[in-house]
Amino acid sequence: MTYRIKMSKLAEKNMGRLPDRVVKRIDRRLTSLSADPYAGTRKLSSDPAFRVRVGDYRIIYDIDDQARNVTILSVTHRREAYR
Repeated sequence: MTYRIKMSKLAEKNMGRLPDRVVKRIDRRLTSLSADPYAGTRKLSSDPAFRVRVGDYRIIYDIDDQARNVTILSVTHRREAYR
């Protein structure tokens, strides 16, 4: 069973600023997150969220297993992701 992907306003804004080639890579990763949001991820130690790496960019997201939703909180460059 798949999860629905929801984007926060901040994530949508950040995605609009990224180069097209990076957006394509992130879209492919978001598709794989809808199938299995726990595969290849790490839990953030300071937050109940998860993160996944896409090159130099990080996708920070939260999982709601009961509603089967993955909420993308942020998509940023790695130097800004954890501030």
